Amino acid sequence: MARTWATFGVDLHLEPTGPGVRRGLTDALREAVRTGRLTPGTRLPSSRSLAADLGIARNTVADAYADLVAEGWLTARQGSGTRVAPGAPPTPCGRRGRAVPGAPGRSAQPRREPGRPAYDLTPGTPDLASFPRTEWLRAARRALASAPNEALGYGDPCGRVELRTALAGYVSRARGVRADADRIVVCSGFAQGLKLLGEVLARRGLDSLAVEAYGLDVHRTIAEQAGLGTVPLPFDDFGTRPDVPAGVSAVLLNPAHQFPMGGVLRPRRRAAVVEWARRTGGLVLEDDYDGEFRYDRQPVGALQDLDPEHVIHLGTVSKSLAPGLRLGWMVLPGSLLPDVVAARRAGGWSGGVLDQLTLAEFITSGAYDRHIRAARLRYRRRRDALVRALAERAPRIRVTGIAAGLHAVLELPPGTESSVVRAAAWQGLAVHGLSRFRHPRATTEPLDALVVGYGTPPDHAWAGALDALCRVLP
Repeated sequence: MARTWATFGVDLHLEPTGPGVRRGLTDALREAVRTGRLTPGTRLPSSRSLAADLGIARNTVADAYADLVAEGWLTARQGSGTRVAPGAPPTPCGRRGRAVPGAPGRSAQPRREPGRPAYDLTPGTPDLASFPRTEWLRAARRALASAPNEALGYGDPCGRVELRTALAGYVSRARGVRADADRIVVCSGFAQGLKLLGEVLARRGLDSLAVEAYGLDVHRTIAEQAGLGTVPLPFDDFGTRPDVPAGVSAVLLNPAHQFPMGGVLRPRRRAAVVEWARRTGGLVLEDDYDGEFRYDRQPVGALQDLDPEHVIHLGTVSKSLAPGLRLGWMVLPGSLLPDVVAARRAGGWSGGVLDQLTLAEFITSGAYDRHIRAARLRYRRRRDALVRALAERAPRIRVTGIAAGLHAVLELPPGTESSVVRAAAWQGLAVHGLSRFRHPRATTEPLDALVVGYGTPPDHAWAGALDALCRVLP
């Protein structure tokens, strides 16, 4: 059935089998890469050529190629065709002669630079290999072609109106935020948004910010550099308790998917913190962490919807697309907007205009929604593979925080966290212990655990990463 393409010099020897043509072709191509018959960099036939050879529809081939590009097995670049992804090593076959995608089988460690881990399971970064380069390039071309000349000037400190308009529609539809383009300020990611808000609140006389007992230390540092001391909130078996101490007028929360514990702020506690803000005139800074990636149900609605005048909604594309884009936004109460805009103007203009225009086009064209859906399926497969591997090979380990996001918490026997983190480093595995994220003044009982990110490794390295992780667990 297979032929030799004179243009590429490739004989694929494909035998699509399975319950459907598209799935059979996808599995056959994946197997050819996995077993090393198609080596990294190999250029594949065009969808038209392969469809003609196999006697199937061209769209079926194009869809199979797209599936494998999304999984990281192939790359697609305009002008260079579809190729096997660089660094996609063959994986040994399973017991029945065929490896299962995402299965925790033994695989050789990839080559790595000295001093760098073989596998990065630190939380907070998506699979950068899955960035939608082709679609982003198309959006960039359309955005640049249609951009008015004035867009290339210094511009509005709030950000380009095209992006603010697109964001207002998106966060309203996807996250339940009550947003208007005039209330949105574009920033260079969450960190810059928090820095701006910290400076504005400090000028207004605030001297402290309530934060969750577990959270990113960099956020505490940013707040403290802006002049706000951080006060940890109580934490119990149901998550963060919004018991804001007297004298504190602002609180920072992850209500949709708390980082790193992974819980959702419960309805009564959501209502309680909004009631606190109304009663005291306080502000809630809502970090919409992992808001798009829920696997057990529809996304949890934004806290901001309960009271847009007391809740500031902050979002980014750092997890959904890539942190290197440095694009985020704040949906602000009207009372705070002038001060934040003034701080934005004083600190510099609104960032890279071309990336803002591109993201606006990416959202309005529907490409962002399509990317989110594909990413959600891909990360869910990885999460499921992680849970299966631990159930089979480390049954004593309890896994929590897996209903959403790009990380899980693996509870360890008391007193073992430090030794497990050291053992992971010896195995070439980068992973963080939960103690790294605990506020120094938190009163909750310390818990030994690992915070395992499953977003960073590309799909072809996921089995090896699971193997390395299971080897170090007690």
